[in-house]
Amino acid sequence: MDSEQLKKKTEDKAPQKRDSDKLGTEPVHPLLLRMSAPLAVSMFVMALYNIVDSIYLGHYSTDSLTAVSYCFPFQNLNVAFGIGTAVGMSALLSRYLGAKQYDKADKVAHNGFILAAINYSIFFIAGCFAGPIMRLITSDSTSAMIISEGTVYLRITQWLSIAPMIQSMFERLLQGTGKTKYIFYMQLSSTLFNAIVDPILIFGYFGLPAMGAKGAAIATVFGQILGCILGFTFNKKFNKEVALSVSKLRPHLQSMKDIYRIGIPSIVLQSVGALMNFSLNQILAAFSDLAVTTFGVYFKLQSFIFMPLFGMNNASVPIIAYNYGADRRDRLEKTMSIGARYGIGLMSVGTLIFWLFPEQLMALFDAPPEMVSMGVVALHTISLNFPFAGYAIMRGAAFQALGKSVYSMNISLVRQLLIIIPCAFIFAKIGGVNIVWWAFPVAEVAGVTMSILYTKRIRRTIINKMTPRDADGNPIEA
Repeated sequence: MDSEQLKKKTEDKAPQKRDSDKLGTEPVHPLLLRMSAPLAVSMFVMALYNIVDSIYLGHYSTDSLTAVSYCFPFQNLNVAFGIGTAVGMSALLSRYLGAKQYDKADKVAHNGFILAAINYSIFFIAGCFAGPIMRLITSDSTSAMIISEGTVYLRITQWLSIAPMIQSMFERLLQGTGKTKYIFYMQLSSTLFNAIVDPILIFGYFGLPAMGAKGAAIATVFGQILGCILGFTFNKKFNKEVALSVSKLRPHLQSMKDIYRIGIPSIVLQSVGALMNFSLNQILAAFSDLAVTTFGVYFKLQSFIFMPLFGMNNASVPIIAYNYGADRRDRLEKTMSIGARYGIGLMSVGTLIFWLFPEQLMALFDAPPEMVSMGVVALHTISLNFPFAGYAIMRGAAFQALGKSVYSMNISLVRQLLIIIPCAFIFAKIGGVNIVWWAFPVAEVAGVTMSILYTKRIRRTIINKMTPRDADGNPIEA
């Protein structure tokens, strides 16, 4: 056998190098920043996507803006199922890739799409009852126009919610294999489409009838459909880690269980947010529909601050999960440490923005003076908890990646159900609407305390039991 044949035989036996291997080999800090940058920008773009409807509707009609604000909790519930399932799929995918278990990674990816279709069927049925749902989530004093606008908006967004659910799966496939820049392209395209089409349908340009909230819903779902198409294209063309195929869409019960074992706590976590939002709307509705609208505007604005942080959170999950699967404790711990520092720093900047420019932010929605006054107090008060939330959210990435999403769920349950809602109810009774906002900083004290305690637990029960390795990944002898 000559040298060329020997070289070729050796190369054939060598393990195939995959794009995802960079999660376990590249220096952690630049890797995290490089993966976070497109995700942070894409999440920021997604926040813009969510806020565009409200800005245009605020200039079109206060009733339309209020209608969408009432729909926001139910939309969050839809997002909770879509993203929660995708998070479970992505965390498992990265872990299996790190452990070189490629068949399991393939099964998990395809069963994620099956679960997304099951989730969609639930919300399609809910869309058929949009009218009763709107009457349930509004107050007795809510005008018929607000209920009518909200019913149409809710029905359209739920009937076509398959697009954002599938889009979430495509995004997490790209995230789980380290190809985060394509997520940015998906989000940017969807947002530009929405920003262009939204005013045309809402105000009725180019000879079209003015459709208000209905136009906003149509622009939103078709923007999501565009993102879904791009997600499929990017995965088929550039993501060689998982070969997507309709023939592989075969239910695998164990894969589904494993996805939901991680995903259900994430679903519950985000669903609790929807329940909290609904409950706050009921408390604020006792003051006025304008108070509900102010709270809705705050949630749109805070997404600008939180979404870049969620981008870094999402970038951390595959890095931590991959290195957990590869038994690289040093890289896992470094990712956690860097992420926490960035989380606190990013959210501190957010607090400054809300304190320095509250009037200008409220003016984006053509808010009346009473709403601006109420909004300034809300932005000042709630933003005090942002730096603490930054730490907790980045710790949540580690909980998800290590299969302990239940910790994030527990923190969310305590913060939003056991503290925010009761405190808001009490504050509303004793101090009025401007005191209600203090429920958020009070709750964050409990949230960050629980995050610290759970971090200590995963260090003791998981991280400290991992094999110490050197910079090349070789075990270090005791």
